[in-house]
Amino acid sequence: MSEFFAVRARDFRSGNLKSKIKNLKWAGRFAIVVALTMCGARVDAQQAGKIFRIGFLDNSTASGSAGLLEAFRQELSKLGWIEGKNLTIEYRFSENKGAERTSELAADLVRLKVDLIVVTGTGAASAAKKVTSNIPIVMTSAADPVSQGLVASLARPGGNLTGFSSLGTELNTKRFEILKDAVPKLTRVGLLRQPGATIQELQLKALRAAAPVLKLKLEEIETQADAKGLENAFKTAKQKHVGAILTVSNRRFYGERKRIVELAVKYRFPAIYPNKEFVDEGGLMSYGADYDDLYRKAAQYVDKILKGAKPADLPVQQAMRFEFIISLPAAKRIGFTVPYELLARANEVRK
Repeated sequence: MSEFFAVRARDFRSGNLKSKIKNLKWAGRFAIVVALTMCGARVDAQQAGKIFRIGFLDNSTASGSAGLLEAFRQELSKLGWIEGKNLTIEYRFSENKGAERTSELAADLVRLKVDLIVVTGTGAASAAKKVTSNIPIVMTSAADPVSQGLVASLARPGGNLTGFSSLGTELNTKRFEILKDAVPKLTRVGLLRQPGATIQELQLKALRAAAPVLKLKLEEIETQADAKGLENAFKTAKQKHVGAILTVSNRRFYGERKRIVELAVKYRFPAIYPNKEFVDEGGLMSYGADYDDLYRKAAQYVDKILKGAKPADLPVQQAMRFEFIISLPAAKRIGFTVPYELLARANEVRK
């Protein structure tokens, strides 16, 4: 026994025992790291093996939303989410058939037990929120989610819904101002609006308040977003001698943008629209949020939530990028001259 302690004493003095103890400590730590890594690897393997199922709810049309949807899918792909590999998307479009149809489609997605629902605007967000308080919901472009009761606040949305705001209400007033600058002698503006659409009331309130300040008469023209309704709306605008056209910002008008633009050309009305896609279809001007950017950011929120983030912890973000686009070929078609000062303010002038 005395020899044992003598040996250990020599080891300690020579540093051998210290080295052995240190090695044992490192071995223990390494074992812990390996164990944790293996557990993490098993979790990652389980995650990688799962095919997530998300719903995409749009109260507009499939054809009208194709471009924005492509931006959303491309961003998902960049983040590693590939349809058919680790993700499936259940697409639901109400094809402009109204709130009741949108609600039916939202309920359908809940019955499918999707892992997450992406919604494209205030109407779709409201429909989804009414039918589930558990499934995470991501908004791509709601106009004013706080005032509509969709979230408690932008910073702390609470509940199962978060996403992005397009600032639709605030930007309508800006479009009104641009229209006045574009048509210096303008006195009467025709506003296309949907009957009974409660989600547009805030936009209408802001526009009605801005009209007398801009010394303009606002002619509100109710119309359904279909061929007959829109044709009658433009006939009414002509009868009322309006000098330009403005539309409220909503998904149903967005879905019928090609028809609206064609009618504005037919009746030779200068018009400004909330999305650049109206100009893509031959419209004169647009001012609004960069919706491609909003859809890409929505994809980023989808990525975070599928990886474990909670919607309540993700703040609702407002649009940060805006586009003012003018088309000179469109101006030529209606015999309209765009003031030089306005052209200088545009982000893009198409020739």
